[in-house]
Amino acid sequence: MEDLSFQHRVRGRAGGSRQNALVGVVASGNLEVLVERTLPDAECRLEIKTAAVGFGEVWTAVIGDFVERYSPGGLRFSINDGGARPDTVSLRLAQAVRLIEEDGQ
Repeated sequence: MEDLSFQHRVRGRAGGSRQNALVGVVASGNLEVLVERTLPDAECRLEIKTAAVGFGEVWTAVIGDFVERYSPGGLRFSINDGGARPDTVSLRLAQAVRLIEEDGQ
């Protein structure tokens, strides 16, 4: 098991009014993403627990691209990874942002 943590300054706050959202499922080749609106608007944090040890550079690239595309300000992501490919990680992160940006709880 490996724990990774990333913290980024971003351009702005993620839209919407939801306080949290959950997408995905922990399974082989997939991952679960919990996103919570808990940080200042210009920050985001991603905490990852993964069984796939030694892929820190890949995670760094995927997370960097995600943060640049979505500017997820104010959001904290908790990720439980079951060995997902980078494209699956990108998809789940995008789904989490889209869901939390919806109006609702």
